[in-house]
Amino acid sequence: MLEEPTAPERIRVAAQADVSSLHALVEAAYRGDTARRGWTHEADLLGGQRTDADTLEELVAAPGSAILMAEIAGRVLGCVHVEAKPDALAYLGLLSVHPDAQASGIGRRLIAAAEQYAGHVFGASAIEMTVIRQRSELIAFYERRGYQRTGEERPFPLDDPRFGIAKTRDLAFVVLAKRIGTA
Repeated sequence: MLEEPTAPERIRVAAQADVSSLHALVEAAYRGDTARRGWTHEADLLGGQRTDADTLEELVAAPGSAILMAEIAGRVLGCVHVEAKPDALAYLGLLSVHPDAQASGIGRRLIAAAEQYAGHVFGASAIEMTVIRQRSELIAFYERRGYQRTGEERPFPLDDPRFGIAKTRDLAFVVLAKRIGTA
């Protein structure tokens, strides 16, 4: 377990040099035995990788895309991806908090930072995300942050190992959305 931080984390935009640390964080948060220490893991639904370094490099480099990362004393403890979409919409994804730092508020602060970034940098007035429908605790967490189910579902890439190896064939994403301010 991490000791209680004595200083608040620093949230900043990730650079290419951060990709290796981000990749390790995401895998620790979502997959395998390390992930099971936290409550946000997908290890019972998916095996294999959550993402790969090439995808993270693309997200960091792409125009209209940013990965925000939270650090304490130089250690990456959380990240979130935010991306501009058409019609003043942004997409939030890849929220990851190291299992040893979960329940510390880092996830909530990263969501707030992503919403602020989307509004100020992308001019977004709404933000959406997709969550695997079987992740009821995670959906409830986002609903407590003001996100609402839109009623839309999107297919999960079941046969694309870049997103993991499905342990069940009934995976799908529910879409959650929230209005955000631009001021």
